[in-house]
Order: sequence, then C-alpha cells, then structure tokens
Amino acid sequence: MQITVYEQKTVFEALRPEWNNLLRRSTSDRLFSTWEWQSTWWDAYQPGSLWVIACRDDDGRLIGLAPWFIEQNPIHGRVVRSIGCVEVTDYLDIIIDRDYVEPVLESLAGYAGNCRGMFDVIDLCNLPEDSPGYLYFPDILRRNGFTVTVTQQEVCPVIALPEDWETYLDSLEKKQRHEIRRKLRRAEAGEVGWYMVGASHQLDEEIERFLTLMAASHQEKADFLQDPQNQDFFRRIVPVTFQNGWLQLSFLTINGQAAATYLNFIYNRHVLVYNSGLLPGEYGHLSPGIVLLAHLIRHAIENKCTVFDFLRGNEVYKYRMGGQDTRVFMLRAA
Repeated sequence: MQITVYEQKTVFEALRPEWNNLLRRSTSDRLFSTWEWQSTWWDAYQPGSLWVIACRDDDGRLIGLAPWFIEQNPIHGRVVRSIGCVEVTDYLDIIIDRDYVEPVLESLAGYAGNCRGMFDVIDLCNLPEDSPGYLYFPDILRRNGFTVTVTQQEVCPVIALPEDWETYLDSLEKKQRHEIRRKLRRAEAGEVGWYMVGASHQLDEEIERFLTLMAASHQEKADFLQDPQNQDFFRRIVPVTFQNGWLQLSFLTINGQAAATYLNFIYNRHVLVYNSGLLPGEYGHLSPGIVLLAHLIRHAIENKCTVFDFLRGNEVYKYRMGGQDTRVFMLRAA
C-alpha cells in the first residue's frame, strides 16, 4: 500500500482523472462524493487546511481516498473533517475500491495514528448506515489506539419506487392517497402547469427564480441564503450538476407565476430531493408544493428511477408521501 498526502488545492486537478473512476468502483458511489461536488464545495467554503489521503496498490492504482481537511475549532482544537461536512452535503464517506475495503481502512487508521500530532480529533459526518465508514472504520480505529464514539446524526427518509404510479399510490395510507388525488384534480382544473429546466431555458435566470422562492418559503432558508458563501455554493453547484446531467430543477406555475420549486439531483437512478421553495400567500389552497412533489414522484417512476430520497430531515410531509427512514451517523475518534 502506497500512501500519498495532498495538502494543496492542486489535489483536485491531480486526482481528477482517477477520482470518479474510483468512486464507480466503490461501495459509496453517491453524488456528494463525486469530484465535481467535492471540488466545488472546497472552492466555495475552504474552511481549513486540506489533508487528502490517497491509497494506491503496488501498481500505483488508486484504491482508496480520504477527502479530508483539518479545521481549527475553538472548542475541539484541530479537527479532521470530510470535505463537504456538514450543512450542504447529505452523504459522505471514505471512497474505497469495493475489493480493498479492509486493507485501505487499516492503512488509513495506521497512518492517522502515526500523524496524531497533527490533529486533536477526527470528526466524520453524514456517514450512511451502509457505508464502510460506519460499518468497519470505528473498530479498525479502536484497534489502532483511538477512542471512538459513533452517534446517529439524522434520518434520511426514502421511497423505494415501484414500477407504476398506481402501485405507489396504493402503498400510501388511504387518507393520504385520496388527498394526493384530490389535490392533483384541483390543480388540473386551474391554470396550473409545471416544467423541468432544460437546454431551452436560461439557467442563470432559473437559478435566481429558485433562490427567490427558496428564501420566500421559510425564514431559516432566508437566513441561510444571507451567508454569501452559501449563495456562492448554490450558484456554482447548479451549473456543474446541470452540465453533468444530474440536475433536476423544476417549477410549478399558477397563472404563469412560479409558485413552487424543487432542486433535485438524479444520480445512479436515485432522485435526491435537495432543496425547495414556495411562494407564500394566495395559492396555498392549491397546495403547489405537494402537487409538484407528486408530479416529480410520478416522473421518477415513469423514468425507471429506483429510489426517491428525501435526504436529511424528518419533516412530516416526507412520511406522508411514503418515506421510510434510513440513518446517517457521526464518527468521532480521538
């Protein structure tokens, strides 16, 4: 096992030819671990010093990647975190070729143990319940002298999509099934339409329309967008994901006015419900947010997607639409 450590921003260009190839061979092939997402996040935030650890086999082939950085924290000191942690990224993990999970994790734990003078704590967020970082890394770290705690961080409700729309509706509680049908019928009776942003649209204009609705929908979202780094990240990541065919930005219109929006991503036939916006006030009786969400679920089923993932958060509407909890965890090692 050969280990190389990168501490400069040039790591992203250096590893770009190999990054996503390794990701596709890994057990953690998720959008948030792609080169595009990780490099864009770093460009927007840069909250510490890069400490990216690459593992290669004897032939020089990349088989493991820990995309980490070290943050100076006023309470915990020097903290090793995953690039993307924590707010705007939903799933993170060490990227490992599925044939080399244990040796890579052993090498990373041993190397971290030898470098313990560089940091005070390892704090890895957003680890999915089926990830190597959650399933195997804690015990391997303990064998290498670390004290480790693992706590549940949040839930991510998901829908395992059936083959057709009616089967999906039948899976819901009777009251909710009737509510969705009623809301769709009411919307169809008025001047209601919806669209997904595509090549014929002006993406910059659609981004601004989305951000306006996002801020209008809730004070917490408005406060979030007051941070220029958060706005910068959104304006960077939307074009990047659009160029790669991962973006699903949609709007529901009433009388020609955008009344609801969802910023989703599609990756590996999973729809990821990333953020949303809603125009408050006069159109509430038409339930524009739920109507648009129903259209998106039906569209996902018709296009053979397998999972509709609401990502982090336990909001009630996710369960009413059929979401079932999966979990993400936080690993802390000292």
